[in-house]
Amino acid sequence: MEVSCFSQNVLLVALLLAITVSLVESQGTRVGFYSTSCPRVESIVRSTVQSHFGSDPTIAPGLLRMHFHDCFVHGCDASILIDGPGTEKTAPPNLLLRGYEIIDDAKTQLEAACPGVVSCADILALAARDSVVLTSGASWAVPTGRRDGTVSQASDAANLPGFRDSVDVQKQKFAAKGLNTQDLVTLVGGHTIGTTACQFFRYRLYNFTTTGNGADPSITAAFVSQLQALCPQNGDGSRRIGLDTGSVNRFDNSFFANLRDGKGILESDQRLWTDASTKTFVQRFLGIRGLLGLTFNIEFGRSMVKMSNIEVKTGTVGEIRKVCSKVN
Repeated sequence: MEVSCFSQNVLLVALLLAITVSLVESQGTRVGFYSTSCPRVESIVRSTVQSHFGSDPTIAPGLLRMHFHDCFVHGCDASILIDGPGTEKTAPPNLLLRGYEIIDDAKTQLEAACPGVVSCADILALAARDSVVLTSGASWAVPTGRRDGTVSQASDAANLPGFRDSVDVQKQKFAAKGLNTQDLVTLVGGHTIGTTACQFFRYRLYNFTTTGNGADPSITAAFVSQLQALCPQNGDGSRRIGLDTGSVNRFDNSFFANLRDGKGILESDQRLWTDASTKTFVQRFLGIRGLLGLTFNIEFGRSMVKMSNIEVKTGTVGEIRKVCSKVN
């Protein structure tokens, strides 16, 4: 069929438009964004995290959680770092986050080396990766080029995944951010390092059932006794317990083995084993015979890259803060 000159021009314009849209959409983050503008960015962040980790290893899970909590509110834009009344920092799910001083320290060093170049959002993304590596996890290439957000409101943190969420609710919250069920299970696997407070799971140990004083039946009986000894019914609710029993400081797949064995600490975590849609992924991370296996370290890096690109601000959107914790 002969195509007229006019039709050819229309097709050409449509093709160029499609290419332009594609280029605009791809002008987000990329690996090596600072290769010429601030070539030492990764080494500066890495050495800063290493220095703090040397004196306090608990900052590793703290930075990982902080990045997660940041990305789920307004995207990965460092809005979690902003100080002031009514900011995200003050929201209940964020009150126990820690590691802010590490980001501030890295930012101070980067401002001295490359003034006004590196965003706080990128520092946080890099620090999260470095935290995993320091706890024996695998590294991954972190795309950079984010800019910092200017809005931080405590009310916006209400939709963060919660420790009592059902799997359906968790899947809805992750899907709203473009993350699928495998991403959900993989990223929750980040609980392989770090701790939680008794107040967030103690209700599972006492009077959980409607028929009496029973504990959550999804917890294996022997483990209930161990947890009750650590978290007495009227004891200190702020006492911290490892989320991955037996491997709290090592980034590995033992977290999933604990779910299989009825030793998940948070109710939302244990539900990943009791719900069929997520159990399959837990089994694949454990290498259950008959299922296509998944390598946790590799998949975690992939899901982190995917999560770290949630609603990012690039180009002329947002700003490059000179102080990460500036008052809103």
